[in-house]
Amino acid sequence: MTESVAGVLAPADVHTLFIAGWAGRNAASVEAHVRELEAQGIARPPRTPMFYRLAPSLLTLANRMDVSGATTSGEVECLLVSRADGRWVGLGSDHTDRALERTSVAKSKQVCAKPVAATLWRYSDVAPHWDQLELRSWIEVDGELQPYQQGTTAAMLHPDALLEDFALRGGSFGAGSVMFCGTLASVQAIRPSPRFEMELRDPVLGRAIRHAYTTHVLPEFA
Repeated sequence: MTESVAGVLAPADVHTLFIAGWAGRNAASVEAHVRELEAQGIARPPRTPMFYRLAPSLLTLANRMDVSGATTSGEVECLLVSRADGRWVGLGSDHTDRALERTSVAKSKQVCAKPVAATLWRYSDVAPHWDQLELRSWIEVDGELQPYQQGTTAAMLHPDALLEDFALRGGSFGAGSVMFCGTLASVQAIRPSPRFEMELRDPVLGRAIRHAYTTHVLPEFA
């Protein structure tokens, strides 16, 4: 098994995009997170996990993005990518408007672009050791990078379980589909940052996917 099985994500080839929310593997931890967000004015989801349908045009390989307002922030996630040549794994950020999240979680995700890395790994190469994959992210605070998220994919529902639940609800994950598979808790308070860096590391095969982007807050008026 070698790194020659890497591929490239082409956003133009994606025709359906889904975000899996509340996708933690431990039910008690998910419930604790739900209650934490309820205390911040964010409504309890009707069920878990939730699957949000987004416009595929939100996917971007760019390392700079414009945002509306100063209350947006990133979340590192694994991507599951379905193509004609099989399933692949990638890296992305579910960048979200936190102020709008109190009104509508779905809309808070729809208004922000979704930065993704170009590199993909074949799913069959990482499936045997899926729970050992490591996710990390960093944010810029006062000009310095600080750890923001860190953990393994064992914290989230396994992709097979996620897709099984998705199919039971009538979802279809055919070629041209991408799903964000859930994120880790932050090691500090959720907060905006002018720069977000993220990494998916495979300690078994000794490789990593990395991506970084900056955000620029658009003025409200010209």
